[in-house]
Amino acid sequence: MTSGRDRGAGIRVVVGDTTGFAHTADLSEAGLSAAAEAAAAAARGGGGGAKVVSVSPIDVERSAPARIPPEDVAKATKVGLLTLANEAARAQGSAISQVSARYGDSRRRILVANSDGVLAEDDQVRTLFSVSCVASGDTGLQTGRESTGRTVGFELFDEADVEEMGRRSAERAITKLSARPAPSGAVPVVVGPGGGGVLFHEACGHGLEADLVGKGASVFANRVGEQVASPLVTLIDDGTMAGEWGYFAIDDEGRPAGHNVLIQDGVLTDYMWDQLRARKEGRLSSGNGRRQSYQHLPMVRMTNTYITAGHDDPEAIIADTDSGVYVAQLGGGQVNTATGDFVFGMTEAYLIENGEITDPIREGNLIGNGPDVLTRIDRLGHDFAMGSPGTCGKDGQGVPVGDGTPTLRVTSLTVGGTAA
Repeated sequence: MTSGRDRGAGIRVVVGDTTGFAHTADLSEAGLSAAAEAAAAAARGGGGGAKVVSVSPIDVERSAPARIPPEDVAKATKVGLLTLANEAARAQGSAISQVSARYGDSRRRILVANSDGVLAEDDQVRTLFSVSCVASGDTGLQTGRESTGRTVGFELFDEADVEEMGRRSAERAITKLSARPAPSGAVPVVVGPGGGGVLFHEACGHGLEADLVGKGASVFANRVGEQVASPLVTLIDDGTMAGEWGYFAIDDEGRPAGHNVLIQDGVLTDYMWDQLRARKEGRLSSGNGRRQSYQHLPMVRMTNTYITAGHDDPEAIIADTDSGVYVAQLGGGQVNTATGDFVFGMTEAYLIENGEITDPIREGNLIGNGPDVLTRIDRLGHDFAMGSPGTCGKDGQGVPVGDGTPTLRVTSLTVGGTAA
């Protein structure tokens, strides 16, 4: 097990359209002053004056404190969880050739002050556990994964059963050994609750970030007020969802987290904003100014992004689908934010035949276009769920994010498979 501590300060100075930024690990008065001077010099090109302001705390409730701080839990207890998950996974059969269990926790304390007089702070504790398995068989090597993570302390394991996670991870890998190759072609696709949130995060969410919109790198640019999705679809980014992986009290510019409706009943209503872009438009930030650490500049980032629940019975959605593919879990993929085109791997998927989920399939991708998929959603279940915790990468920075969906059906989506 490894542990570490990193602390420092980042200082941003904005002069007109120019931004200067400097960071330092020296938190002495001299160190902070030097960083501030460097940032100011970069912003004003070596000339100009200075603005002196006083700051005062804003009334923002901090993130809910961890009930069981992870730093108070013995390392042996954490190792014990890893051992339980490993043993449970390997007990599923000799086909399991490799198990990787991971435990992680972090505490992020931030203090933000700016020239608007804001002084805000937050204390964010996150705890994560995951199990990955490799199964070996006649079809080669197949993998399975299970993970959980929340913005809470060690109390995560009051509900998370690591042995069950180990078993499910192993079962997923073993099931794929006998899975059929995925079909190819455009078919109806049903996405299970929580299983496809990453698709909408990547293929739609990034295109709703104001910095990309401003650069002309978004297919959603200049479309506020337009119908961009099925009338069934409401898409929200919400940093206020207590306990979720993308939850916080304030963003990295000192703005309170927001509940931001991006698409309402299929109509594009707004983008996500940081303070820099919002100020140029004469509006308030939406609380989406985030950064990886004090060494990075804040930029527009998602928090917890999800499609809200509908009214359909999930079983009826499947029963009303004569044939197609059911996706329980999506993996990584590639997205062009300027067009919305994407390719995502299906890490757990099954055929739908005669209105029933039947054989598992493997080695398949979903290929499509985010805005097009939004218009093709014709059924939404009432079984909303958040998906696995994720780290969103953008311009070299990673931040924790969540995503979620109910069961939903896309009338036609291309599956790229290997079946003859």
